[in-house]
Amino acid sequence: MEFTAKQIAAFLQGEIVGNENATVHTFAKIEEGVPGAISFLSNPKYTPYIYDTQASIVLVNKDFVPEHEVKATLIRVDNAYDSLARLLTLYEQSKPRKTGIDPLAFIAPTAQVGKDVWMAPFAYVGEHAVVGDRTRIYPHATVDDGAHIGEDCTLYPGATVYHDCRIGNRCTLHAGSVVGADGFGFAPTPQGYEKIPQIGIAVLEDDVEIGANTCVDRATMGATIIHKGVKLDNLVQIAHNDEIGAHTVMAAQAGVAGSTKVGEWCMFGGQVGVAGHIQIGDHVIFGAQSGVPSSVKSGQRLIGSPPMEEKPFFKSSAIFRKLPDMYFELNALRKELNEIKKQLNKE
Repeated sequence: MEFTAKQIAAFLQGEIVGNENATVHTFAKIEEGVPGAISFLSNPKYTPYIYDTQASIVLVNKDFVPEHEVKATLIRVDNAYDSLARLLTLYEQSKPRKTGIDPLAFIAPTAQVGKDVWMAPFAYVGEHAVVGDRTRIYPHATVDDGAHIGEDCTLYPGATVYHDCRIGNRCTLHAGSVVGADGFGFAPTPQGYEKIPQIGIAVLEDDVEIGANTCVDRATMGATIIHKGVKLDNLVQIAHNDEIGAHTVMAAQAGVAGSTKVGEWCMFGGQVGVAGHIQIGDHVIFGAQSGVPSSVKSGQRLIGSPPMEEKPFFKSSAIFRKLPDMYFELNALRKELNEIKKQLNKE
């Protein structure tokens, strides 16, 4: 499908600078732009590319002021990155959607399947499970007995929803993700570790996205809850009885130990580790590789292990690199001080 700059600007409520009849049919990064592609500029680091890009249309922020001639047609918008996301969503929604159930998919006789569902070969839906309207289930994805999947969801290959778990509407589970595996609960005994049955469930509310090979464990009792709008990257671990607040995002390899409550609109960088049985407030930001041993109040920006505010952390990091030299200097000062004491004692 082709779109003109005029059509795109009308959709985004943007301002055209250049040829309003310029057409595009694909997307490209600004440094890889080709004729017929639309790109965007939001990070100032990429500004030099706008003067050489071959893209036909480029989305820019309204405050962008070119220093040289720009060949591409520009569309000025309030937020170029957000506008690109809206266009990509529109593009994705315009693609034809598959419907129908492949003969090689397995659906238990007691399962309930909604309208316009697509199930690929080797998809599995267990006894008394529910699959909502327009949901797509790819090969080898599993909806176990008694699980509920909402409307407009996507389960990519190998995604697994364990028995009795609940998935809301418009959720996406990427390949290899697991919702509802047993929490890591074992009681030490003289003979070894005895498994504690995990009889709770895991619940994902609406508009949640779970990355590839990410795990959300079921609760020991009650429910592990991922509230609406949460986005979890690949290889994230959410332990039993956790509660993750609405619209919180976590980058790859973050992990939250059991029975921890995380607030709304938090941001976790990659490899952040959070201890169990604590509370994280709303709008908290943790830098990559932060180790969080205790509760944190709302609105803080922290990094490190244990985490501290950004400025003290970077100052401490600069001092840490100098510790070997400081150690030798300290030993030298001690020797000098001892020599001075010896001289004073002789006198």
